Amino acid sequence: MSNTYKIDKTSIDMRIDRWIKNVIGKIPQSLIEKLLRKGNIKLNNKKIKSSTKLKLDDEVKVYNFNYKLDTVQKKIKFVPSNKIIKENENLIIDNNEDFLVINKNAGTPVQGGTKSGRNLIDIFSKSEYFSHNKPYTVHRLDKDTSGVLLIAKSREIAKLLTSLFRLRRIHKTYLAICEGELQKKSGVMKDDLIRFDGKKKIIEKAITNFQLIDKNSQFSFLELKPITGRKHQIRKQLYNIGHPICGDNKYYSNIKNKNLMLHAFKIKFMINKKKYLYKALLPKYFNDFLKNKRLKFSGI
Repeated sequence: MSNTYKIDKTSIDMRIDRWIKNVIGKIPQSLIEKLLRKGNIKLNNKKIKSSTKLKLDDEVKVYNFNYKLDTVQKKIKFVPSNKIIKENENLIIDNNEDFLVINKNAGTPVQGGTKSGRNLIDIFSKSEYFSHNKPYTVHRLDKDTSGVLLIAKSREIAKLLTSLFRLRRIHKTYLAICEGELQKKSGVMKDDLIRFDGKKKIIEKAITNFQLIDKNSQFSFLELKPITGRKHQIRKQLYNIGHPICGDNKYYSNIKNKNLMLHAFKIKFMINKKKYLYKALLPKYFNDFLKNKRLKFSGI
């Protein structure tokens, strides 16, 4: 038994492993590698590697693989109301022919998944700003992190921006309030962070520059500039040095707070010699926390 898929223009230059996760289901990378190695998934009737990129009109065949919900959970499709669409359109910082920039609210995932419905990509896919195209993600922001986020308007721009991120030519600045009094005024956090892909253990080097903005005996307010882009990088690194971000229930913050005190404050980059710089205003709850803990910030 086999299923055949034909590649259209929306998937040109996409890696086969990413395409499998987007179209077939959220399959662990280790299982994808196994399926490709055994020939259960072929491209144009040939065995290929997970890094192989797709071309227009390529044919992907999947043999003898049951990808029902009991094997791979499907993403929840979210259909936003007009009210939700408008609320998120009000978060737009800039809109041009290539990409949209928004000040993302905390609590809303960028993409949908097996455990979440409401997400920015499904919301903006129904927005008038994407009436003639579709939104593409180019970088990550955790569900509970607020702040500046880019959404590409075409696969070509998404590919360009993704490349700039990979080459470290897009620079992001975060603001965070963490527990305890940080002694250093500035420095660099370097870690080997561990994550798992299925049962496979993966170690990734993480580097973040930090600058102390203000502090007292209980809290430290930091500006952070990640050099690498690992999952939960800043959250893990601050936890590792004994200063978890306030409200971070995943990495054991003692400060029980409704919101995670982490905000993507700035992003800057250059395309064709044109400079772009965007800043995202702090959420009210973040400003209130600063005020209540008597931490100073000069603002934008």
